[in-house]
Amino acid sequence: MAGNISNSAAPISSSLSKLQSLNGLFAIYKKQGPTSADVLNALKEALLREAGVENPNPRKRRKQSLKMGHGGTLDSAASGVLVVGVGNGTKMLTTMLTGSKKYVAVGELGKATDTLDATGSVTLEKDFKHITRLDIEEKLKSFTGDIMQVPPLYSALKKDGQRLSVLLKQGHSVEAKPARPVTVYNLTLQEFKPPLFTLDIECGGGFYVRSLVDDLGKALSSCAHVKDLIRTKQGQFTLEEHTLHEEQWTLGDILRSLQSCSESEQRVDCTTPAEADS
Repeated sequence: MAGNISNSAAPISSSLSKLQSLNGLFAIYKKQGPTSADVLNALKEALLREAGVENPNPRKRRKQSLKMGHGGTLDSAASGVLVVGVGNGTKMLTTMLTGSKKYVAVGELGKATDTLDATGSVTLEKDFKHITRLDIEEKLKSFTGDIMQVPPLYSALKKDGQRLSVLLKQGHSVEAKPARPVTVYNLTLQEFKPPLFTLDIECGGGFYVRSLVDDLGKALSSCAHVKDLIRTKQGQFTLEEHTLHEEQWTLGDILRSLQSCSESEQRVDCTTPAEADS
């Protein structure tokens, strides 16, 4: 019996050792519904289960067994590319994700919500029948390039260490953050079927698609909110080529897709992953 215990423990120890030795970045697919943090925790649990780690105290055990973080929070209602750093890769999340991000966003004209997306309560309804495809294309020009943007109240941005979205849900009064500079590299109208319209967006860090759609609705003498949002690219990672779906959340699949850290990159100071960009 003792021999059987020894034989079964060896591969578990080996798997966990390999898992803990990972250093680098990879991308997973975040589906609609869970938060980015929830998805990261589910990924950790799947990997630790594969390694045979018992989890009587999940939060404590995850912290001890596997160093992992994500960069560029996606809203609960959004889906698409979520970049994950493991080991020394967690130190590189901000540095590696300074490049452009791409989104496909479906907006709905005529209704504004408190969250600026479909999860919120409708706060305003206005006519949109006067809006043409040309109107939207013309207005999009003013949202391209280096612009100033006010982040949404419901966001991952923080006040006194608490996320604004959490404070609002707790009934606290929250003031809007001041407008800040963001960059939009490319912004095109892909489809217009009133009241819905589809935008293809390439932007820099810190940009909120929900704020863009809300501002666009106002510029069109109406209102609008995000109905659906997919991130198709983050840094060097694309939805089609790099994202691992839940059935691929295994050590083997991660090893095949991992972008390793070089020694110089590993010396980058650890920074907080970018806050919400959606």
